[in-house]
Amino acid sequence: MTIANLAREGGVGVETVRFYQRRGLLQTPDRPQGSGATGGFRRYGHDDVRRLRFIRSAQAAGFTLEHIGELLALDATNDRARARELAVERLAALDQQIADLERARASLRHLANECGSGGAGLCPILTAFDPE
Repeated sequence: MTIANLAREGGVGVETVRFYQRRGLLQTPDRPQGSGATGGFRRYGHDDVRRLRFIRSAQAAGFTLEHIGELLALDATNDRARARELAVERLAALDQQIADLERARASLRHLANECGSGGAGLCPILTAFDPE
């Protein structure tokens, strides 16, 4: 398949595929010599689609591109211990983000209640975010 088809199958744009190639996450196939059936276009296969989908799924889980590259390399070595370590690190980061978001939600809930109480003076929501 062409790069456009690979991108479509992976749910990304062509420039995203090229970006992943520049980062070394996806291989860039050689251009075929001559103008035979492929018309000189690089061709991608189902393994490329699988890899692209893995990258997107790992990003959705919050892994950095650096960690995704490491996970892809670990796949070849079957180093489950390091893969698990990366997953545990990511879980800890997600737990921290969740805790931060829960604190922000509680704070906003409190401010909304204060603002809704109809007390005198400026709205607490507006004053809470005023840097002065």
